[in-house]
Amino acid sequence: MVICYEYPLNERIRTLLRLEDLYRKFAHFARSDACPEHHVALLILFEILEVAGRADLKVDLVQELERQRQILLSFRNNPEISEEALSGALYEIEQASASLLSMAGKIGQYLRENEWLMAIRSRAAIPGGVCQFDLPSYHYWLNRDPQQRRHDLDTWLHPMTPIRDGLEIVLRLLRASGRAEQQRARAGTYQATMAGRNAQMLRLRLSNGDTVVPEISANKYALSVRFMLPETVVRPRVAERDVPFEITFCSL
Repeated sequence: MVICYEYPLNERIRTLLRLEDLYRKFAHFARSDACPEHHVALLILFEILEVAGRADLKVDLVQELERQRQILLSFRNNPEISEEALSGALYEIEQASASLLSMAGKIGQYLRENEWLMAIRSRAAIPGGVCQFDLPSYHYWLNRDPQQRRHDLDTWLHPMTPIRDGLEIVLRLLRASGRAEQQRARAGTYQATMAGRNAQMLRLRLSNGDTVVPEISANKYALSVRFMLPETVVRPRVAERDVPFEITFCSL
């Protein structure tokens, strides 16, 4: 078993990774029947609204999907490429692009226009601000039938699912783009130059039995990884031993 750590090298990939994490957490908590889990799902929905509110996110995704579509089209009639798999990938990209283009207005504007939801969002920013005496109507909603709450959560998320579907395709292609390299951090530290690499994300894999945590810093010139001992919370320190790991430089 291994643990995979991903490190974005630009703001666009950072945003996509954050949104991917939020969409997955929403799906997990929304599946539950319990009130506390549905409360968490709603708070995550507000986070999705905040992160996805970037004005250029939809345009970025549409442009990247179109670029990937053109790349895949160049593989037509290649005997080494499965036409069935290629057609399936092209169809998925075209469907995702069409859904993104059909989104009208600012992302999540329909949520911002819901005064009830925005009142909950505002109160949720206050520690303990959503108690039943603060928001009795929200307390009523949390005590409704779980199926009805789940339906409401799905309804509120649904108009933003094209963003989720688009970023899933982009991140899947990004993760598949690199080739893994076996490396070793001497005395817990690894450094390398980024010259000639046009990476957008790093993927670092470690055995989950190796009790170290990577601390990654990188720019277009250099990469540095320090493997820290997780148990030294008060005074973190570098593991004073060699650490084998796998690293992948990913780029679309």
